[in-house]
Amino acid sequence: MTVFAASLRVYEPLAAFDGEERAHWERYVAEGCHLSPQAGVALERAVALQALVSRTLPVVGEHAHVLDVDGVTLVSPWRTGVRSMEALLDFCAELPDVVADAFAPAGLLERAEVELDRWRAEHGTTTTHVRTCTWQVPLRWFVLVDPDEREVSVGAPVDASGTVVGRRTGRSLVYRTAMSRARRRVARALAVLRTAVDDVTVTEGVEDLGRWLEEFHPRSLVELDYGDLVHLLDDAELSQDESARDMAAALSKLAAGDGAEAAAAYGRMTARMKALQSVESAN
Repeated sequence: MTVFAASLRVYEPLAAFDGEERAHWERYVAEGCHLSPQAGVALERAVALQALVSRTLPVVGEHAHVLDVDGVTLVSPWRTGVRSMEALLDFCAELPDVVADAFAPAGLLERAEVELDRWRAEHGTTTTHVRTCTWQVPLRWFVLVDPDEREVSVGAPVDASGTVVGRRTGRSLVYRTAMSRARRRVARALAVLRTAVDDVTVTEGVEDLGRWLEEFHPRSLVELDYGDLVHLLDDAELSQDESARDMAAALSKLAAGDGAEAAAAYGRMTARMKALQSVESAN
């Protein structure tokens, strides 16, 4: 829930939802309740900060991102509460009890476990439609998209005088692709990696990504959004970030047995993400 995070979202057609949940999203879309991804992230961040200060679970309501593609309405539920509880439990599980209590009291963790189990039982799944990553875009996400699916905008100044004051409205870097294409790309990438790379840990992240995609409707849409990371890049860096093209080149060169060129392409992606990550610890 920090400011600088990238998101990977799946948008499903309304037909993918059943019963009361489908009725809820139909009303939600009809009433025009949905926010833009940027406004949604801002709301989640505000709620998360409030929950952090009060040491409670965040409450934001049932919202979703909405797209209309060729006359078909697609929704990507935020599941903010579920994602927050998962993140909190995963984070505290790695800490000694005394340290974990500084972040969340034992009673809050117990409540999160109960609420999470209840949600999973009611929905019959452990899958959420949104994955996020702070301070970088996981390189495996670029396996899902094609360079030609890249949409970039450097945005416009935010203040009335036209002075650039840091953040700009409309600044974005987004890839969108059909679920069918994303699944095929995962399969091709795994075929290359399993043949060319003698390290199972390299393929585990891509395998997990593939399993996640299989949980959704085949006519879904996949969106890779740099989110607020775009504000850590100047105009040239934003316009020239061709990480999906570098991923495609790396896999192509691996398949052809050209390890040196594959490493060079992978290195370009790694350098970009390390530059973003370095901002987290900047003074």
